[in-house]
Amino acid sequence: MLLSLSACAMVGVSRIKPHDYVAERRADVLGSGHLSDGTVQALNVVALTTDACARVFADCTATVTRSPGLTDELRLSTLSELWMGRAMKTDRAKAGTPMDDATLDAYLQSARYAYAYLFYTARQPSERSFELRQVQVIGFYNFAVQRAVARFFHELPQLGTQWTQTSLAGWTVLRPQTDVRLAGDARVPTELLPAADLRFNGLRNVYQRDGFGSDFVAVSPPEPAAAEVPWRNPDYVSMTGALVFDGNTLANVLATSQVQLLARDPYRDRSITIGGRVVPLGANFTAAYGVWLARSGFASQSIRSLLGREGGITTPRVLLMQPYDPDRLTVVMLHGLASSPEAWINVANEVMGDENLRRNYQVWEVYYPTNAPVAVNLAQIRKALDATLQHFDPSGRARASQNMVLVGHSMGGVIARLLVSSSGDKLWDVVPVRANLSPEKRARVRKRLAPYLQFTPMPQVTRAVFLASPHRGTPYAQHRIARWIGNLIRLPVNVLKEVASLSDLLKSDGSKITPIRVPNSIDNLSDTDPFIVAAANLPISPRVRYHTIVGVYKSTGPLATSSDGVVPYQSAHLAGADSELAIPSWHSVQDTPAAILELRRILALHAAAVRTAKP
Repeated sequence: MLLSLSACAMVGVSRIKPHDYVAERRADVLGSGHLSDGTVQALNVVALTTDACARVFADCTATVTRSPGLTDELRLSTLSELWMGRAMKTDRAKAGTPMDDATLDAYLQSARYAYAYLFYTARQPSERSFELRQVQVIGFYNFAVQRAVARFFHELPQLGTQWTQTSLAGWTVLRPQTDVRLAGDARVPTELLPAADLRFNGLRNVYQRDGFGSDFVAVSPPEPAAAEVPWRNPDYVSMTGALVFDGNTLANVLATSQVQLLARDPYRDRSITIGGRVVPLGANFTAAYGVWLARSGFASQSIRSLLGREGGITTPRVLLMQPYDPDRLTVVMLHGLASSPEAWINVANEVMGDENLRRNYQVWEVYYPTNAPVAVNLAQIRKALDATLQHFDPSGRARASQNMVLVGHSMGGVIARLLVSSSGDKLWDVVPVRANLSPEKRARVRKRLAPYLQFTPMPQVTRAVFLASPHRGTPYAQHRIARWIGNLIRLPVNVLKEVASLSDLLKSDGSKITPIRVPNSIDNLSDTDPFIVAAANLPISPRVRYHTIVGVYKSTGPLATSSDGVVPYQSAHLAGADSELAIPSWHSVQDTPAAILELRRILALHAAAVRTAKP
């Protein structure tokens, strides 16, 4: 018997597969629903088991709190995970019931222990940067913040506007400290969506910045309809939330029951100071943009606008993708025919996903009715941009008002080129003015048409990018399908009124009124249209550096005879461009990865040139 007992080995060894090892190492209560290996080992040290902790949670946490056998880091990280597991078991939010006080308390306990681990132990977070345990604790903290803030937000309607603190689940909750800017100077969002809960179809990538805090989309209240202005502040804003606990020592933090939310704009803040230490601020730069696009209704509205039907838009709007920042350069994007800001779905997201570009730029998207003639849209877009710049920067001295970049696709590229061109007197011949009109009527006609036919370059713009733009028109505008669609288009009411007034003005004295036929947008894009022919060679401002990106669709011959399926290369090509890139693509070349990479290159080049330019 003694020989048999001595032959029994006390330790055995076996092999596991590599992915099983990784899964076990990284598993925790958030990812797997089971306590992490680190917490299990800490419980073993103090003679506890996971089952025992589940049965008598209060005794378990008390033992972990008091035991001298655990270091501060091991104790605090274990307590954070234990409280996180407790909160998740009682969190019934997914079932549609509000979070109760016990669950909120558990999340706040988890967040406080994680907060103490990160900022009030002997080592700084940077000293643990390669440790998996710190990554897990940051995860506990961020998720606890997400769930606690959801309960805080639920309570806001009952607190009014003048509150400074309130009591929830035995905690004193201070009024949030925020630098998030909502449309219409609103103080409280109407919705607060956790970015981690959102998934998007149609967006190629989701751009995030790892760091401290939980990411949200703050939804602004609707702005009053009476505010008829061309600009629109963003209704969906990125926000990162962090909870801070009262106290400046470990003992004080563990004893406190006072907490405050810090709400930060991740476009403005790249870091946050907690416990006297500067740490990177987490962010999700795609979520707000994705929610805005998903709820916009652009797809159907753009078609109604093209056909001049009810529910479309009648005048251009300048849509700000982020809250206005006077210190960032401005990129203005103009979509094409029968389109909307949805044309830039991946373009704007990929541009703002680039850290360098995000620090230097803000994006404005111009949304305009594509049934109107090019000359009308040109005048109205110029007016809308001028009004937007005047509103946000009356002095015109902000960085945002200097060295702007225009990016236009298709018809939007044609308009973008005219925004940086000089017309002189070269467009007046497109107007059939009768020779026997009196000098007085001639002067009145000229004054009436001057906003559409006489223009100068926007002085704020110093660079432009034209993508698949028919600067000399396209023969496809005369094809049967294009003509059929063109016959369905109704001009905007304001254009029809202007036409009727001009018809009366252009008639000879004593003669009958001869109706004027004004071309719609499809007519304008024909390579035989008088306006597009006359405008094709207008000089671009020498202050503006410009670039072209063209699509080549199933071409087997030379580039000069190619086409993107809609616009011939010869129409999209511009002599004097700083660069030209031909990409194998259909007409929607702006959404290709190659075009986006080229646009990012150009914007990085522009930002560097602005930095090194003389004042």
